Amino acid sequence: MQSILAVAVLSAIFLPAADTFSPDTDGFIRNWLVLAPIPLPEDSGASEIDKDLIKGEAAVMPKAGDKVAVGGAELVWQPQQASDYFLDFVTAYGTVRGEDAAAYAVAYVMADEEMKVTLSVGSNDQCKAWLNGKQVVRFAETRTLEKDTEKTEVTLTKGQNVLVFKVINEKNSWQGAARFLKDGVAVRNVKIALAPQ
Repeated sequence: MQSILAVAVLSAIFLPAADTFSPDTDGFIRNWLVLAPIPLPEDSGASEIDKDLIKGEAAVMPKAGDKVAVGGAELVWQPQQASDYFLDFVTAYGTVRGEDAAAYAVAYVMADEEMKVTLSVGSNDQCKAWLNGKQVVRFAETRTLEKDTEKTEVTLTKGQNVLVFKVINEKNSWQGAARFLKDGVAVRNVKIALAPQ
């Protein structure tokens, strides 16, 4: 019995814990799993935003290294850390394809308790967001990135919440930003994981 207990204790000590990250000081999520670039027909963002570009886009739960076949190519979910409050997909993928392309970004948001909050996003150009499989944001026009252009009330459940953020670029810059607010103040008492828990 003591040897089983000793093995359990040693396993708990030496098994690596899943990495988690904190939102930045303004509450923006800077750590994401990203799948990109997904080629699109020219100037088609307004119609492509409503198409499932990957099977079951609303409820995906990827891990780093997971592969997805899209339009005859194989793409890989990769961790990305934003150097500013937004993800800059052109910096990461522009040499491959930075225009007329789509990206998916996923963050596993870990909450210690249920919270009623505001999901606030910005994008260049079109975007959609799902929280725990439910669509909560949709924007179908072209625009430049600004903070907090779409806001919606959501509930973070205790434990894991899956945020899926789809961003399409037609021309020029390709960016997306997301954060949670509570009464206008950044929510920082959550953790971001890059794998399902």
